[in-house]
Amino acid sequence: MRGRQSACCFTGHRPGKLPWGYDETDLRCLSLKARMADAAEAAYQEGYRHFLCGMALGCDLYFCECVLKLREKYPDVTVEAAIPCPTQADAWPPDQRRRYGRLVAACDFETLVSASYTPSCMQRRDRYMVDHASLLIAAFDGSPGGTRYTVEYAMRRGLEIVDLPILLERPR
Repeated sequence: MRGRQSACCFTGHRPGKLPWGYDETDLRCLSLKARMADAAEAAYQEGYRHFLCGMALGCDLYFCECVLKLREKYPDVTVEAAIPCPTQADAWPPDQRRRYGRLVAACDFETLVSASYTPSCMQRRDRYMVDHASLLIAAFDGSPGGTRYTVEYAMRRGLEIVDLPILLERPR
């Protein structure tokens, strides 16, 4: 069942805003992925069964991987790829395009928010996710951009928000 009350969505930064960039072996990235997995597990324990992901580079793909792993443990979990436009991954590095394709194929649902790229299709995707959920998990450093827009929109819509701060300093 994909009702808003049992749905959780996610927002987070792309590699360009992450202190580790594309280096997913960085301890800060590994810590964030572990906190994402914990947050997804906690959401499941609170009754959330449907997870929406915007499928952008970086944090979105990490979260999708966490929820797909959660689905292995709990088969009643469903994962929805909320895709802003058909060309979302076209300009990405080849390894990230392959990752994206693999993850979209593994999702239970695929929602194409815009039939083609427009300057507003990313925001439409973000609003779609928030409008179809009651919980937002956010990996956010407070900076302006799409993640901040999504967090602020979720606040206006009254969603519960779980904050996963981005660690700027390397753990010792």
